[in-house]
Amino acid sequence: MRVLCLDIGDVRIGVAISDPLGISTNGIETHRSEGRERDVAYFSEMARSRGADLFLLGLPLNMDGTEGDRAALVRDFGAALAAASGLPVEYEDERLTTVEAEEMLIEAGLSREERKKVIDKVAAEIILRSYLNK
Repeated sequence: MRVLCLDIGDVRIGVAISDPLGISTNGIETHRSEGRERDVAYFSEMARSRGADLFLLGLPLNMDGTEGDRAALVRDFGAALAAASGLPVEYEDERLTTVEAEEMLIEAGLSREERKKVIDKVAAEIILRSYLNK
């Protein structure tokens, strides 16, 4: 099953995809948000063209595990994505994935400007790997 993972932010959306066997992950891009309607259409088409069977969205839980306003926005986006694409949507806890991505990129020697360009894509890969490892 090929999974397309989105790490949804206010401005940027990190995108990663699994291989068909669900073994490896690949960061695709950091997409600049163009508004919900356009983003839903964009990712629906991406899922179709890449043969995705499922959307996985990073769910921004509070540190105590509860869902807040940000999680509600992600769930709302997920519902719109499911309706537009016809694909199921699942959610994965994304707490601290951006911190983990930042640390990985610093260790790799990327400058602050270079990290900014790829951090959301790397966070999406981390979320996807966590989901696949269950």
